[in-house]
Amino acid sequence: MKKSKIMYLNPVGFDAYDAFFATMIKDNKFPDSEVHVTSLNASVGQMDNLEYRTYNALIASDLIKATRQASNEGFDALIIGCFYDPYLLDSREFSGDMVVIGPCQSSIEIALKLSNKFSIIVGQKKWENEMHSTIKEYGYEGHLASFRDVGMTVPEFQKDHKITEQKLMDATQLAIEKDGAESIILGCTLEFGFFEKIQNKFKIPVIDPSLAALKQAEQAAILKNRFGWKPSRQWSTQAPPEADIKRFNLFDKEYKFGNRIIVK
Repeated sequence: MKKSKIMYLNPVGFDAYDAFFATMIKDNKFPDSEVHVTSLNASVGQMDNLEYRTYNALIASDLIKATRQASNEGFDALIIGCFYDPYLLDSREFSGDMVVIGPCQSSIEIALKLSNKFSIIVGQKKWENEMHSTIKEYGYEGHLASFRDVGMTVPEFQKDHKITEQKLMDATQLAIEKDGAESIILGCTLEFGFFEKIQNKFKIPVIDPSLAALKQAEQAAILKNRFGWKPSRQWSTQAPPEADIKRFNLFDKEYKFGNRIIVK
């Protein structure tokens, strides 16, 4: 079978997290998967998070261009490495034969194979509105037990692991006892490294979104290469006409990623 080629895109111009994600991927990917960890071009700005809609808006053009570039390079699947799943549907429209994966959607799909009600542990209460809108659009609102916030920004998750772990534990306990959660989803890709301890303590599934996205991407790549299951281009998933793209000079230059780490 063809080797799976996957891109894990850090959707900001700040590349300090790339090595962190590359290590995670190296330790957890399938042996026959080749994963490229990339970040957007630094010209998009040096935001180290996408906690605000303002920051999300600023990456839109580069994210679409990066999707086009990854498709042109022959990737089987692209992971947009942020739990907001920024511009996921937009990227899918323009991905060619490449499957585009979002950590939020991936995590929920896995959680609902293991439980009926899930809670999401977020950093700040600010995040809830945007994430709730996304979950409602996906059709999973009825399975959402609650959001629980820990009062932390994205960069703070990896600063002091003892503090982060305790806050995640406390939020998980409340989600189970007060909200009826049967599974927990960690609502940020920078919450990586904590799920096992939480899971072992509370004895319910705790889904890490980075791992969920990686495994969904690997599965999608396998299904694409073995069975030809690739993105539909019918009706609502129709892509913009190539003639228009050429006429508008939309992608006349190769997109340059800000960073690339290849994990073979």
